[in-house]
Amino acid sequence: MVPLLPEDHELMSHIVLEGFKKRDGDLIPFGPTVADGMQQGSVIRALCGKAWVPGRDPSKYPLCDSCREEAEVMGWEIPQVG
Repeated sequence: MVPLLPEDHELMSHIVLEGFKKRDGDLIPFGPTVADGMQQGSVIRALCGKAWVPGRDPSKYPLCDSCREEAEVMGWEIPQVG
């Protein structure tokens, strides 16, 4: 496998930790959500540390390996993209 260059990181989809739900169902945000980023231009942060303002369809790009690894360690179901 060819190693990724730093600029290739921009051409990937990333997993964002949006928050968690308490038992009563309320969402406790960890920061701006993807929707906030798209609607208000807020910077969001991915599991891998990448920070950006979202504005493109993530299904058109491969998933960031670092985000995937972080999600797997947490036992999350990995989203299908790319």
